[in-house]
Amino acid sequence: MAVELHGYRFSVYAWIARFALCEKGAAYKWVEVNPFAEAVPASYLAMHPFGRVPTLVHDDFVLYETGAITRYVDEAFEGPVLQRPAPKDRARTNQIISVIDSYAYWPLVRQVFSHGIFRSRTGRPADNAEFRRGLEAAPKVLGALDRLATGGDFLVADGLSLADIHLAPMIGYFTSTAEGEALLRQHQRLSVWWSAISRRGAFAETMPKLPESLPESSV
Repeated sequence: MAVELHGYRFSVYAWIARFALCEKGAAYKWVEVNPFAEAVPASYLAMHPFGRVPTLVHDDFVLYETGAITRYVDEAFEGPVLQRPAPKDRARTNQIISVIDSYAYWPLVRQVFSHGIFRSRTGRPADNAEFRRGLEAAPKVLGALDRLATGGDFLVADGLSLADIHLAPMIGYFTSTAEGEALLRQHQRLSVWWSAISRRGAFAETMPKLPESLPESSV
């Protein structure tokens, strides 16, 4: 069965999808798509009318939206089960994923990581005010996630779940800034979890390799 994952190599959501596939041991072909390009290929827009990433293609089945992709990957492929069987644990997993998408992604990734790290390394202008707004919003998000976490190596129950896979890349990007790392350390449960999840082989294997810092004259 042919599997393709279309995505942008630096996209945190594409990283989440790769992380899930890697944990399941599922082989796939990577197809690079830059959603920020002036002209996104028509062939990609035919699969994803909104032009975002990632999109999974499994034989003739096309699926976009990261939450749908990771749930499908868990159910369609062999490997460790990534959705907890107990109804309350599954509900908590889905709640955490919703919190991440609704409240964490923007300040942690689009504001702190993008304006604190990514834009300067790719030669794009960064806005320090946006970076600061992300840092100001982050404690409320981290506090909510800290209260929802179990306090152990996993966010839900006693095993890896889609909640862990969804949050880890977000925190990976957020803590690539010194300020983000310092804020995370103020949340004990998340800090314990982060220490464990960031050591997983699949996390390191799927982590995007960011460009080196550009010379100041080229920024």
